[in-house]
Amino acid sequence: MTTFTDLDDLLAQRHSCRAFLADEVPREEIEQVLSAARRVPSWCNAQPWEVIVTSGKETEAFRTALQDEVASGAPKPDLPVPSSYSGVYQDRRRTCGWALYEAVGVQKGDREGSARQMMENFTLFGAPHCLILSSPVELGAYGAMDSGGFVTAFTLAAQALGIASIPQAAIASYAPFLHRYFGIGEDRLVLCAISFGYEDRTHPANAFRTERAELSEFVEWRG
Repeated sequence: MTTFTDLDDLLAQRHSCRAFLADEVPREEIEQVLSAARRVPSWCNAQPWEVIVTSGKETEAFRTALQDEVASGAPKPDLPVPSSYSGVYQDRRRTCGWALYEAVGVQKGDREGSARQMMENFTLFGAPHCLILSSPVELGAYGAMDSGGFVTAFTLAAQALGIASIPQAAIASYAPFLHRYFGIGEDRLVLCAISFGYEDRTHPANAFRTERAELSEFVEWRG
């Protein structure tokens, strides 16, 4: 019987993996993760998510094509990016970024080093698999919100099987390319990618963890 402690431990163990081993995840385990993730709630049970999952040579071909696109094109996401990060949101963003740079040896002011680390997004951090997630245009923010639940469930189910993952907005920022490359219709919004596989535990990029706000920072009790 699953307990609250089991779930809490799983949430604590999960983190955004930024370096993967080349070993592929067995197809049956990927199916297990997807089958678990589909059980999340959605508005009117619309279940708006559709996913494309790459493996083997398909991942390698996509990795190469994506890097070529980034080198020659400009980002154009289907969903507008945040207009700004201010206050505590900017503080958290900076703290996360500098923790990563410190872990991989990028010093403050090293623009080449930070740009090089940013480009790791488009190598899929070496992951053997990539999932592309989309939702119908007509469902707008509600479809995107429901799909966010799918992302959370996918990453937790993966963690339960010892599979590391990282949701990536950076890849979705090249939405026109993704529409062309995967044949995703214009009636769907490309929301994000999830790179996944087995964690390279020896890589310094996986040596840090982000913190979470205390309840007092985001909960307002009434009654």
